[in-house]
Amino acid sequence: MQARLLLEDGTLFTGLAFGAEGQSTGEVVFNTGITGYQEVLSDPSYCGQIVTMTYPLIGNYGITRDDFEAVRPYIHGFVVRRHEPVPSNWRGEYSLDRLLKEYGITGISDIDTRMLTRKLRNFGTMKGLLTTGSERIEELQERLGVAQLLHDQVARTSTKNIFSAPGNKERVVLIDFGAKSGIVKELSKRGCDVIVVPHDTTADQIRRLNPDGIQLSNGPGDPKDVPYAVETVKQLIGEFPIFGICLGHQLFALASGADTTRLKFGHRGGNHPVKELATNRCYITSQNHGYTVLEDSIAGTDLEVTHINNNDGSIEGLKHKKHPVFTVQYHPEAAPGPHDSSYLFDQFLDMIRDHKKNNPLKPLQTRLQETLKGELQYAQK
Repeated sequence: MQARLLLEDGTLFTGLAFGAEGQSTGEVVFNTGITGYQEVLSDPSYCGQIVTMTYPLIGNYGITRDDFEAVRPYIHGFVVRRHEPVPSNWRGEYSLDRLLKEYGITGISDIDTRMLTRKLRNFGTMKGLLTTGSERIEELQERLGVAQLLHDQVARTSTKNIFSAPGNKERVVLIDFGAKSGIVKELSKRGCDVIVVPHDTTADQIRRLNPDGIQLSNGPGDPKDVPYAVETVKQLIGEFPIFGICLGHQLFALASGADTTRLKFGHRGGNHPVKELATNRCYITSQNHGYTVLEDSIAGTDLEVTHINNNDGSIEGLKHKKHPVFTVQYHPEAAPGPHDSSYLFDQFLDMIRDHKKNNPLKPLQTRLQETLKGELQYAQK
């Protein structure tokens, strides 16, 4: 079956369809990873996007249950040079084609993904329409012209209910803005008592959970689409140790008075070099984001830049000058990608322990709860 990908500048790619039949629109982006297409497909940060893989052979090792980063994929389309319908891998349980069919996602193969990637690099990410239908090109252009990109991706991908991954060490509340499961795995690996809460959980509700630290997750879209999250982060700064990843990094910046902007074509892949300014050491990182913190907006805030991107000089890490908060734009949990930066989770736990050591008083929310309990007992007498 034929499939077509139409870009908003009028460029039309015609190839072969795989996955589900249908039509969808979204922001067309590219990922430079050589492996890890399953983790890319199931990363909630791709919600609303049509993802192009620059590596030419996709599907060759199939799909494995243990490698999902979310309960389901949220992408709006998948673009590859060559789709392998018959995978070969001892861990593989079924094919990429079956996964896309199961979740109604259309794929297109046998197009020049190198040309498509060069176009996105030169002109920036574009709105696109992917279809297996036979409509006239004029009709597709009209549909694409009126199509609107999503602005509610965080609400679509975040958990709807609080859940926990119990542990016997520090309690970490993970605010889920579209979190990858790798974050929970890294915290659980270190014995943390992880409580995952929805994106719109208030600061007061988080205080009632009596956390030792707060983890701000990754997530899709523009950080300015979730102003309530910025306000929540602003209220938590200074009260708890905080570690932010990707969207969480951008929300921390906004909450601290800095600003964000959209990148021309984003950073997506598992081979992005990042320099840690304190040591001059370079880490190879996994990244997936279309927005960045503006360097000029840091002046006049209590923020300090800790990491920069070695390719374009954009900000990749921040810390607060007064409070125990640090964030990174990249993914220390990898999945897919290198594990160079997993030490950041250890750094987060060290920060929590130092904070508790230097602040032996019970947390404010505990003292308030005890006061309220005492008043209630007195009233009952």
